[in-house]
Amino acid sequence: MAGLKEIKGRIKSVKSTQKVTKAMKLVSASKLRRAQDRILQLRPYALKLREIIGNVVSVLNVEEIPSQLVEVRDVNNILVILVTSNRGLCGPFNNNIIKHTMEFLNENHQEDLANGKVKFLCLGRKGYDYIKRRGYEVIGNQNFDVLSNLNFDTVDKTTDIAVDMFLNGEVDKVYLMFNEFKNVMSQIRRADTLLPLAVEGLGEDDGEEEGLNTDYIFEPGREEILTDLIPKALRIQAYRAVLESNASEQGARMVAMDAATENAEKLLKELKITYNKARQAAITKEILEISSGADALANA
Repeated sequence: MAGLKEIKGRIKSVKSTQKVTKAMKLVSASKLRRAQDRILQLRPYALKLREIIGNVVSVLNVEEIPSQLVEVRDVNNILVILVTSNRGLCGPFNNNIIKHTMEFLNENHQEDLANGKVKFLCLGRKGYDYIKRRGYEVIGNQNFDVLSNLNFDTVDKTTDIAVDMFLNGEVDKVYLMFNEFKNVMSQIRRADTLLPLAVEGLGEDDGEEEGLNTDYIFEPGREEILTDLIPKALRIQAYRAVLESNASEQGARMVAMDAATENAEKLLKELKITYNKARQAAITKEILEISSGADALANA
């Protein structure tokens, strides 16, 4: 059995850790509320924008759409935008999306991945560290940190990189990998195609029923509207993914810190029982030594 001093040190250490986990839980809860408000405010706008584009393209062929961003090509090179967090202590949040990304690529683009035709654009240090350690090509050889200053402009800069690479023919397909916020306890791992923009199905999902049957009068015209809306839709899609991931991260961290606090409380109870047993054993030993000494003096 460990000594009293050692057990006291462990109890002090666990109490100190518990204070930290409690504080981190409170901080994450505060950040989660703000992050949740932001994504709930953006979702209706993003869905309505998809519906509008769906209505505009409903009577057009893909060839008639005035944008190279919808051009479907033979896939030779792939860009993966991987959205993770900068920090840990959020349970399996990062590992789950990284694992999902690699499983998706191995299932759909195994040869391209093995031949070095898959490039990564990392939003978040955890994803960057993982990809870099395994020797995959990272755009710019850097982590694009959009989370420390999360707003539309910072995300838009990274979206421009993906769009430019697609328009220049450097990549033929762009995937967006992120955790979608469902609730505090769970996230949905997503693998969305960012480019080419799939216009055929826009407006049909996400609970929008009969969205393409609405009769609109377009002014100045469908082509002019699409020229403006398609790039905007891409940027909103990327921005929404980052906001979803940010809300998911805060929820996962809050749950992880709550579990850590509860585990610390259980450990403290066990350590206190162990401490009391060790203290009782020490007292008993001292009493026996005193009694033995008294008997020895009496018999001397």
